[in-house]
Parts: sequence; structure tokens; C-alpha cells
Amino acid sequence: MRVARRLVAHEVRLLVSLALWMVRRTQGVDGGRAFGYARGQGAMMAGVGFVCAVETVAMSVLLREWPAAHAVFLVLDAYGVVVVMARHASSVVRPHLLDAQGGSLRIRRYAHVDLRVPLERIASARRELRMTRERADGELDVEVGSQTTVTLELTEPVTHVTLLGRRRDVRVVRFHADDADGLVRALGQARV
Repeated sequence: MRVARRLVAHEVRLLVSLALWMVRRTQGVDGGRAFGYARGQGAMMAGVGFVCAVETVAMSVLLREWPAAHAVFLVLDAYGVVVVMARHASSVVRPHLLDAQGGSLRIRRYAHVDLRVPLERIASARRELRMTRERADGELDVEVGSQTTVTLELTEPVTHVTLLGRRRDVRVVRFHADDADGLVRALGQARV
């Protein structure tokens, strides 16, 4: 039951992100400096959305002789298109957030990753372009387009909670930021 609640909450966050995107608002960036990460995935998400839309039309043509199946697949396919748009929207409206006053860096991705890293736990921050690799114990890769551009090494672990509620402690966090150099510089200034 708890897993179902978490999944429903995730879907609601996605739909809220879509609504915020349509009115050009961001979520949870008051009092901090936002760093986007969606630029590198826009073309891919548009491509996936286009393929989903084509599939919706194709299924409508294939199932026109079976009205009940046609209705079911039309609803599912249309919802699939909405979810693809909402995932991209959540990346745009939920940027990474450096809150120097609050002493934390929020690393986010879509509507399911929101990791708060206290600034005092950051041992080093560097710009480092890496392609995604196998998951290692104590490390978290929050990639976009299978790459990360910033690496944080922590003095003590922070707890990452997955979409389904599993907890794991991480000491190294790699993530993507469109302006990785600016983010690393801002982190250096905030930690002084």
C-alpha cells in the first residue's frame, strides 16, 4: 500500500510540474540560486513524445474495428504522451538549487530525485564530465543523457531516498548541470 501511495504521489508531482511549466513557474526555488539541467535532454524528450503520438494514431487505426479496445488504448496512449511531457516539464520547473543562506544544495531530477546536501558536508566539488557507469556502493549518479558534469565528494554520507522509498547512504554524488562551471564556482563561494 505504501508503494502505491508513493507512485500516486509521484504521478501527482509530474502533473503539477506540467501545470507549472505551462504557466512558466518553477517549484521550490525561493531564496536560492537555480541551476538547470534540462537543456541536454529536450531533443530526446521531444523525440520520445513524437514517437508516442505516432503510436497513438497507429493504434487508433489498427483498433478501429474494436471500439472497447480502441477506447482503452486511446486513453493509455494519450496518458503516455502526457507523462512524457510531464517528465520534461518536471526537469524544467525543478532545477538544482543552491541555497547559501540555508546552507544546502538540492540536487533534483524529474519529480523523483530531490537530494539535500548540506554545504558543510561537501569536501570537494569539481566539474567532471563522465559517462554513466555501473552503480557503486556509496555513490549516486543523477545523469542526464547518460552523463554527469559535476562531482561532489562528501565528508560524511547523506541519505538518498529512492522513488519507492528505499534508503541508501552516499558519499559521492555525480550529477548533470547545464552550467557546471558556474555551479562549481557558486558552491566554492557559498562554502567560504
